[in-house]
Amino acid sequence: MSVPVPSARRVLATLLFTDVVGSTERAAALGDARWHALLSRHDAALRRALAAHGGRLVNQFGDGALALLPGPSEAVAAAERLRDGIARDGLQVRAGVHAGECLLVGGDVRGLAVHVAARIAALAGPGEVLVSRTVADLLLGSGRRLEDRGEHALRGVPGRWRLHAAVAAVEVPRLSAVA
Repeated sequence: MSVPVPSARRVLATLLFTDVVGSTERAAALGDARWHALLSRHDAALRRALAAHGGRLVNQFGDGALALLPGPSEAVAAAERLRDGIARDGLQVRAGVHAGECLLVGGDVRGLAVHVAARIAALAGPGEVLVSRTVADLLLGSGRRLEDRGEHALRGVPGRWRLHAAVAAVEVPRLSAVA
């Protein structure tokens, strides 16, 4: 008996990876029940952040998550909202954002772009949202301020990758209507 192979569709997507910083140590200090309650609040904040920015949760693994968002601005904004939403609980998150072609297989997403986003998130510091050069280029004109974090080797990914940290949105002046 053969197992059917799900069909895959190649799409351009914006990927967001998040991870709670120091989760193992925190879980050990709190114990299972209190850690579960805290992680439930994180999960609720994650769902709110994704909903507010048109995102879709693809996968959750312990205290980490992979989500698809409609574009780079939304992905960075969702990561910042999650970061700020869990800070009052004493949690910190690191996040990585990359845009690239990947395979949609059922409700899952696969491909090298997913690995790139995961590796970028792994390099982020506590409370930091790191983005690939691809995302930085796509954010041009968005009002987002980015700081160059230099070139990095991403474990298992060919080449060197220039990364940027999302620092703050810049207020973009509104143009007055011409009469």
